[in-house]
Amino acid sequence: LSLYADYKSFSGGDAEHPVASSRGLRKGAAPAREGRGREQSTLGSEEWNPWEGDEKNEQQHRFKTSLQILNKSMKGKTDFRVQIWGKAAIGLYLWEHIFEGILDPTDVTAQWREGNSIVGRTHYSFITGPAVVPGYFSVDVNNVVLVLNGREKAKVFYATQWLLYVQNLVQTQKLQHVAVVLLGNEHCNNEWINQFLKRNGGFVELLFIIYDSPWINDMDVFQWPLGVATYRNFPVVEASWSMLYNERPYLCNFLGTIYENSSRQALMNILKQGGIDKLCWVSVREQWQPQETNESLKNYQEALLQSDLTLCPVGVNTECYRIYEACSYGSVPVVEDVMTAGSCGNTSVSQNAPLQLLKSMGAPFIFIKNWKELPAVLEKEKTMTLQEKIQRRKMLLHWYQHFKTELKTKFTNILESSFLINNKG
Repeated sequence: LSLYADYKSFSGGDAEHPVASSRGLRKGAAPAREGRGREQSTLGSEEWNPWEGDEKNEQQHRFKTSLQILNKSMKGKTDFRVQIWGKAAIGLYLWEHIFEGILDPTDVTAQWREGNSIVGRTHYSFITGPAVVPGYFSVDVNNVVLVLNGREKAKVFYATQWLLYVQNLVQTQKLQHVAVVLLGNEHCNNEWINQFLKRNGGFVELLFIIYDSPWINDMDVFQWPLGVATYRNFPVVEASWSMLYNERPYLCNFLGTIYENSSRQALMNILKQGGIDKLCWVSVREQWQPQETNESLKNYQEALLQSDLTLCPVGVNTECYRIYEACSYGSVPVVEDVMTAGSCGNTSVSQNAPLQLLKSMGAPFIFIKNWKELPAVLEKEKTMTLQEKIQRRKMLLHWYQHFKTELKTKFTNILESSFLINNKG
């Protein structure tokens, strides 16, 4: 657990988005910091505290409290060991963004990467990379979390091979407890994994699933966030003075693909009315590109940094990487709050669908049902003072840090409660 990260915390999508823009990279862009894949705006050797002012005393008190909690937790035994096998890019969001863990080596192209972290009484180890192959590494723990991609047919086949391997380890008593973190299908068609769930006679005791699956019951199936597009090398971003206090030249941004007969076409029509697009950073393309270039990634990050709002139209699913990436830069997501086609959500049970996880944790976003509401949103933006925007950025960044910390705690508590209670030993 990073004390420095706690200090900062208490002191103070769709599968595509970035596209090369004709606008050059301007002063204030956040170059990647070598070593941890983190991002920070350039400030030279200047010392700063983004949460300064009236909040200082309160934040110092919170920091002391967090230290006391940490010290107390560290006094307990940490002999509960869990290994996370990251076989999908969402594993990097779990480890580097939520757990604030480090991976060695830092080279994202390395064949084998690993890290360690202690949360509560649990010692986590994390392994990832192409060299992590069934049967070709030692299994020296009783508890495993397997991170898998089940979004499409080819990924499901690969994920199934891993589950069959783990099933054999359980049957031969080389593993005792298994949980899965699954990037689910965007239409929530995940029936293929049913046979592996313990409730159906399988061995997977806990399932953390992305998107608003109707399976979620908070007993053995839990919702997990999509997070940022780590597969596109979107980094861990650290707050900077300029991110909080600078005037941002654009009211909003949208960089992404426009699909025919989609709400994105409606969004573009709205943006073009009355010259609204001149107030926002807009760069679109007609065809999705799965890979990122260094230039397009920098342009996209710069757009987030220089915009007060980030427009988040639905894709195949309502939840998109863009939402979390906007939070990373203190740009308020304007979310199209509508259910997409498929089997996701269960509005007869919850009125919060879609994005139930984010809403249940009080996400300070702007939710709209139709892009016709956007002009009124932008008119209100024009009346806001810089000071009001600074306070809103602080609130968003603080909420996002709290969101990740809460997920880390919840994840650990669920594992400990389930695995330890059901411990055969």
